[in-house]
Amino acid sequence: MLSLQGVVTHYGPILALKGISLEVHEGEIVTILGANGAGKSTTLRAISGLLPLSAGAMQFFGEDLARVSPERRVAKGIAHVPEGRHVFPGLTVRDNLLLGASGRLRHKGLQKEIEHDLDSVCTLFPDLRRFSSNLAWTLSGGQQQMLAMARGVMARPRLLMLDEPSLGLAPLVVEQVFEAIQKINAAGTAILLVEQNATLALEIAARGYVLETGLLVLQDSADALLNDQRMREAYLGGARA
Repeated sequence: MLSLQGVVTHYGPILALKGISLEVHEGEIVTILGANGAGKSTTLRAISGLLPLSAGAMQFFGEDLARVSPERRVAKGIAHVPEGRHVFPGLTVRDNLLLGASGRLRHKGLQKEIEHDLDSVCTLFPDLRRFSSNLAWTLSGGQQQMLAMARGVMARPRLLMLDEPSLGLAPLVVEQVFEAIQKINAAGTAILLVEQNATLALEIAARGYVLETGLLVLQDSADALLNDQRMREAYLGGARA
């Protein structure tokens, strides 16, 4: 569904991605791994249109994305949940969720569909139902992460990109977040997951890509990467038990 070929990007004069190529197929969970500064978040920003390509090509279901604006990419089925739990603190939980469906809000005939989606994401994340009328800033860090993910799901994406969803969360909340990712995927949404916790990411993914300083240095099935000596030494904390 998604294909990147030789993608190069810059931040001003700084070369960020150095010709990476990757694919995501329908229904997959694919993870991008690497140390801080490897280019993982930059890859997601390039896919969502927030960072222009300097070279290379990118297609979504065969359509060239070069001239497609970020908002049109959302309409075509690409949703991006960036790192850092970016919610709108002065808006209620419900209003944050409705912003995820903003492309459909102006169509009166879709109100029942939107309400159905609200119910679905609140079933996925029960705390969002309990605190639906609360301002987003009153939520805990874990609840704000759930809200950010649910807002992405409200866009009805075919591809949901998640950037460091476990960052800074307590272990129990991390477990809940990863369970939710698997449920979102099981409902038919492909996931492109950027995650520092390589073991957790590979345990739920089908395939993985490893970046180092903007270069793609390793790619394989998730099982193969979990058992790869280079991965164990660099990202998985040594030998597996």
